[in-house]
Amino acid sequence: MTELRHRGAKDSEPPLEQQPSEDKCLDSELKAEKDGVSDNESKVDSGVPEVPVPPDDTPEVLNKALSGLSSRWKNWWVRGILTLAMISFFFFIIYLGPMVLMMIVLCVQIKCFHEIIRIGYSVYHSYDLPWFRTLSWYFLLCVNYFFYGETVTDYFFTLVQREEPLRILSKYHRFISFALYLTGFCMFVLSLVKKHYRLQFYMFGWTHVTLLIVVTQSHLIIHNLFEGMIWFIVPISCVICNDIMAYMFGFFFGRTPLIKLSPKKTWEGFIGGFFATIVFGIMLSYVMAGYRYFVCPVEFNNDSNSFQVDCEPSELFQLQDYTLPGVLESVTGWTTVRLYPFQIHSIALSSFASIVGPFGGFFASGFKRAFKIKDFANTIPGHGGIMDRFDCQYLMATFVNVYIASFIRGPNPSKLIQQLLALRPDQQLYIFNSLKAHLTEKGLLPAVEPAA
Repeated sequence: MTELRHRGAKDSEPPLEQQPSEDKCLDSELKAEKDGVSDNESKVDSGVPEVPVPPDDTPEVLNKALSGLSSRWKNWWVRGILTLAMISFFFFIIYLGPMVLMMIVLCVQIKCFHEIIRIGYSVYHSYDLPWFRTLSWYFLLCVNYFFYGETVTDYFFTLVQREEPLRILSKYHRFISFALYLTGFCMFVLSLVKKHYRLQFYMFGWTHVTLLIVVTQSHLIIHNLFEGMIWFIVPISCVICNDIMAYMFGFFFGRTPLIKLSPKKTWEGFIGGFFATIVFGIMLSYVMAGYRYFVCPVEFNNDSNSFQVDCEPSELFQLQDYTLPGVLESVTGWTTVRLYPFQIHSIALSSFASIVGPFGGFFASGFKRAFKIKDFANTIPGHGGIMDRFDCQYLMATFVNVYIASFIRGPNPSKLIQQLLALRPDQQLYIFNSLKAHLTEKGLLPAVEPAA
């Protein structure tokens, strides 16, 4: 038989006969748990290089002020103070408007991408893979060019058609995007080096999975934002509320572990966070649904040459009377209740943020445990990296986008008119005559008597 040999000390794995079987791995893991040994101390994943643990960057002022507290309460205060600071910053950028929010989403996306790619580079840094970091950022640029170009063309068609350079870029946008990606693909193939093939393909896959998780879903956040700021703010706020309330309920009342991937998560925190988030979502939706600034989609005004948020609110954001079921009527004594229809939708958003949203965090926890790290980075003291705060947000953004497309969004008259105006005059005339004949047949327009 041909023996399995190493292709090089740096690009090799133990021979098959030396690799532990699944049963041995399982036995080792169970033994580690039985003996009280942590995952970091077990040797099940000993083949995975550990990522260097970043130093504690808690501000010295907080360290001195909280020096007399136990580590548990110190962490509680640090997380609380930084959470209030982040919420204040969130309110500030909401005040600055949708365009600033879009830029913040882009900055967060880039930082999340950097944190994940940095882990990959740290794990395989000793291999000195050629062009790895350069190609990773190049692919990020290509994917963002494609997605943001699609968004600008879709939502601001009038502006694009008015400017000659933008019109050319829009017309050939997909071809340009494909050419850019193809250039990166060829660069990767040319960078392949003997003895490093497997690792280079590992990192090629690592980069693309990161792009799929981070860039694609941040693009969906932008789409939700352009549908109306309320579709951006309420889901994000529900995830934040659930994260805070689950932590608070778990901190004070938590006794029953929820999932092994996150040992500190408890059933008490999970259930308490669920009910708190439902109530919070209904109340926040009631407050925001009464303001056009939050409910109107972002549109480009040709007269003022600026982006505006102004419209006649749809029925979704107009108060209506709802008859309560008999059970609730007997408890509350109310026959009817006056609500915005959006508040009913907010229950679905809050429920997803509380029940399914945390699985984004569990997924991130599994990823971090696989590489024996506590946080993605140490950007925010007490919280970890930006990705640690947005692991649930990306999953939530995808749900909101699917929810809008499935239950909310209908044909947009303004977008249809924009597309019609881009057609040739003969095509516009054909559509006009077809629409006129259809409306006449429906009785919405009077029939025109033929000339004698």
